[in-house]
Amino acid sequence: MSNVQEISKRRTFAIISHPDAGKTTLTEKLLLFGGAIHVAGAVKSNKIKKTATSDWMEIEKQRGISVATSVMGFNYGDYKINILDTPGHQDFAEDTYRTLTAVDSVIIVVDVAKGVETQTRKLMEVCRMRNTPVIIFVNKLDREGRDPFDILDELEKELQISVRPLSWPINIGAKFKGVYNIYEHSLDLFRPDKQHVTDRVEIADINDSSIDEAVGEDDAAQLRTDIELIDGVYPEFEVSDYLEGQVAPVFFGSALNTFGVKELLDCFVRIAPSPRPVEAEERKVEPSEEKFSGFVFKIHANMDPNHRSCIAFVKVCSGVFRRNEVYKHVRSGKTYRFSAPTAFMAQKKEIIDEVYPGDIVGLPDNGIFKIGDTITEGEELHFKGLPSFSPEMFKYIENTDPMKTKQLNKGIEQLMDEGVAQLFVNQFNNRKIIGTVGQLQFEVIQYRLLHEYGAQCRWEPIHLYKACWIESDDETALDAFKKRKYQFMAVDRDGRDVFLADSGYVLQMAQQDFPKIKFHFTSEF
Repeated sequence: MSNVQEISKRRTFAIISHPDAGKTTLTEKLLLFGGAIHVAGAVKSNKIKKTATSDWMEIEKQRGISVATSVMGFNYGDYKINILDTPGHQDFAEDTYRTLTAVDSVIIVVDVAKGVETQTRKLMEVCRMRNTPVIIFVNKLDREGRDPFDILDELEKELQISVRPLSWPINIGAKFKGVYNIYEHSLDLFRPDKQHVTDRVEIADINDSSIDEAVGEDDAAQLRTDIELIDGVYPEFEVSDYLEGQVAPVFFGSALNTFGVKELLDCFVRIAPSPRPVEAEERKVEPSEEKFSGFVFKIHANMDPNHRSCIAFVKVCSGVFRRNEVYKHVRSGKTYRFSAPTAFMAQKKEIIDEVYPGDIVGLPDNGIFKIGDTITEGEELHFKGLPSFSPEMFKYIENTDPMKTKQLNKGIEQLMDEGVAQLFVNQFNNRKIIGTVGQLQFEVIQYRLLHEYGAQCRWEPIHLYKACWIESDDETALDAFKKRKYQFMAVDRDGRDVFLADSGYVLQMAQQDFPKIKFHFTSEF
């Protein structure tokens, strides 16, 4: 089978949402349809002891939230689908931003009662910057919520994108009876069932009398009025508008009850984009090119607690990645061959021989990779858009067990490689400072250092406002700045100068007093 055919079968997407909107549940149900799992565990219930397939780190099981991005691949009909399940919790926003660089489209999950929340708004901005196509799934229709027309208005206003419903609910909450599929002109009746799939009534069109029999005359009349209104208000759905990121199709359903999910999936595989060209600094890389190229968008330590292993997640951008071939690691200029590349099914991994564009391959990493690294068949390429953001929360990290210094240092290094947080060393007192985007990351780091490396640490407060990278074309100006601010100077892991400002005012004054110094707030400069 040719590369082009393989590429056109691929659909790589991320599911993003606010915590608790039902993202992990939706992921599970998609896996259920793909035959990748056979029973969906109710994610939060304590009766079923199997927690969700995609949440597998101990801390996730305790808290019922997803913190790592997991990758799951499965086949559905003729398509090969790769889902990247991202953490919803905003303390892990950075992990999610990076994941969005590795996908071709996005499904946003919105809770019908809560509507659009802050986290979703932020992630939508990232999609808009990259013109990523978006489909919206309005979830939890079996609970009381808001009027669907209100939700549509809110989606347009808050996410700043035009919407077009492709399915429509009949009532909501306790009276919820089903969903009419506008895209395929069929009606699905709702029977609450968490483990199996619901009944479908075949109908010729919206005026078919079998609708009245199925849901009752009043609801059928209401449905016809709604559909007429939708056709009047919203333009016809054009796939090209969706692919350009201008229109978001909207589906309604209940992921927990496996309802409305199949409609979403069937429409998704038909309209969603196959792998798209990726921008590198040197040129645009087309998926159909002969030669392999790819980039590391995530590194995960200790996926298998019995082996201290790191895995680098590589998104294949062009060509075919083959096992045991020699590839060039552009940043170091060295060549490597990988004898055990893996494909993922949540926690199950299998060794794979060929990986096509759009797929994600896991490469065993003993410290050679960093986030953003490019691997090619020899060409010098640098893929764009994997920044580290300037952190907003800081703490000193202190070793509480001097006998375990080595373990602590190794643990910190591996976790920083993963991009969980950033490490700065203060030049004045040589103490290590960890910077993160959110509070929860400190807990995760402490927990993982203890459980994965056997090292204990404690946090000590430090009052800082922002860390920013500094550079200057004028060496003397840079030296003068460093001398003057020597108590607030640090270096990051790449040895770059970082200025630790302890208040917004101090930062502003520094920018005014030292016009020759450039201050950067992301690591890409």
